[in-house]
Amino acid sequence: MPQSTQHATQSINEPVFDTRHFRQALAQFATGVTVITTRSATGEMTGLTATSFNSVSLQPPLVLWSLGSNGSTLPAFTDSTHYVINVLAADQAALATRFASRIPNRFEGVDFDLSETGQPILRGAIAWFECTNRSRYPEGDHVIFVGEVAHCAFSPKPPLLFHGGAFVSTTPILPA
Repeated sequence: MPQSTQHATQSINEPVFDTRHFRQALAQFATGVTVITTRSATGEMTGLTATSFNSVSLQPPLVLWSLGSNGSTLPAFTDSTHYVINVLAADQAALATRFASRIPNRFEGVDFDLSETGQPILRGAIAWFECTNRSRYPEGDHVIFVGEVAHCAFSPKPPLLFHGGAFVSTTPILPA
């Protein structure tokens, strides 16, 4: 009989490292760079840069990402029924920087199309996933969003990566 596990709500032990050390250790893990976009019922568009994107399940098709609990865009994403995860291409570092900034209209001058549900899909992204906002889980200082993928598309181009606090690209080590 399978055993269930319980989720601990508090750490058992205090960490023996500080936040800066932890962040530097995390920076050694190269991640893809995404811009997650949504559009409110009133038509206001919101987007942010995130490197916390992961696949969860093939059946049903689920993905996840996280957003800081104090993020200014949190209400837009918690209130939205859908959002799009745009995976950026190697030549889109300026777009990643723009959506990571605090400028008021991040979409000004940005080329995008609208999905079937009216969500912004950034042109030039190497993949995009339009998701139903399935569930959210507050954990630590972030909220984890789980999205059920309704539509997706991709084009085989080099991805934009983030490693060691900088944008990088890929060079294959072995043939595919």
